[in-house]
This record gives sequence, structure tokens and C-alpha cells, in this order.
Amino acid sequence: MPAEFVDDIASFLSLGGPVVALLLTLSVFAMALILLKVVQFWRERVGRHARAERALHAWFHDGQDLARSNLEGDRSPAGAALSACMRLAATGNVSKSAIEDEVSRIALTRLHELQRGFRALDAIAQVAPLLGLFGTVLGMIDAFQQLQEAGNAVDPSLLAGGIWVALLTTATGLAVAMPVSLVLTWFETRVENERVAIETMTGAVLSRGLRQPPKQDTAEPAPLVAGLGHAH
Repeated sequence: MPAEFVDDIASFLSLGGPVVALLLTLSVFAMALILLKVVQFWRERVGRHARAERALHAWFHDGQDLARSNLEGDRSPAGAALSACMRLAATGNVSKSAIEDEVSRIALTRLHELQRGFRALDAIAQVAPLLGLFGTVLGMIDAFQQLQEAGNAVDPSLLAGGIWVALLTTATGLAVAMPVSLVLTWFETRVENERVAIETMTGAVLSRGLRQPPKQDTAEPAPLVAGLGHAH
């Protein structure tokens, strides 16, 4: 790390005081958490549904065995939920409600893991501006205290310098909060898209892909029942 950069950080901390130091610490923690979430989303293949879409197409057109084989090795939450749904539906002896319960359990577990850390990022996004404002108020108090002690020999540059140093903490708080808030919104959108993918794909299998038990012969043919609702 260059010595000039270290000197700039040290002078910045000395100007902003402990509040700026705390904000920088929060920014480092937020950055580390964001990087961990990015790696997790990449490893869990969040948003990548090519395999699941091919499997869903094969389920209706190419056969159930081929559909299930397309999902082998799919680590995405949507792929895992769809694989379980197809596996249970293919047996033909598991009720729709039981399949829905199993899919809900898988979806809840996987999505909960993806959402871990969101509350910490949200807390940082909300607290950082407040900490910056708190530092500004403290700085303004100190500036006006020096102005009072100066009495009649008021130096405008002293007051102006105290004010801009005080406002530095607010700027730092906003600089920390805004990118964290944007990244958190992006994470939440990806998780919500994954939830919708799970519901729509498994709902398609449950509404049109379940094997129906053989019907008994009756005097009159039973009316066809169509339009089963999607699972939620």
C-alpha cells in the first residue's frame, strides 16, 4: 500500500474524527459481506434457469426420465425445487398437497440461505446516514463553541473550516449508505425472481404434469376437469 494513500486515510480520519472511523469500518464490513453474497449467488446459480427450463420442456414433450436427467447437477434453488417436484410427481402415488409441502420446504430453506446477511446490509444502509448526521451535529456544536470562545475576535475562516469538517461526516455516511442500498435492492430482486421461478415451474408440473389414477368404468362418462390452479 503506497505511503501517500496511508497518509491520506490518516488525515481523513483525523479530520472526521471517530464518527468517520466508524463509518469506514462499516463500509469495510459491508464490502466484505457483499463479496460473500456475490460468491454465494454465483455458486448457487441464482437466476440461471437454462437447465430447469429445458427440463420443464422435456417433461411435457420428451419424457419424464429425460426431464429429470436434465436437472442432474443443477445447484440452483429453482432447479432443486423442480427436481423434487418432478421426482414426486413421477411416482404417481403422492398427493398434490404433499408435493407442494415438499417444494415449499426446499424453497424456504434455499431462499432463507440466500437472504442471510440482508438485514445487516439494510441496517448499515439505514444507520450510516444517521451516523453521518450525528457527526455533523457534533462538529457544528464544536464550531459554534469555538465561535463563542473567540468573543469579539471572530475569525470567519475558523467557523467555515469547522462547518465543512462537520459536513464531511454527513457526506461520508451518504457515500456508505447509497451503494449498499443499491446492492441490497439488487440482491432482493434476484431472490424474488428465484422465488417466482420456483412457483411458476413447479406450478406448471403440478397443474398439468401429474399422473392421474385410472378411472373406474361408469355408466356415464365423467366430465373433464381443466384449469387446475398453480401451486403457491
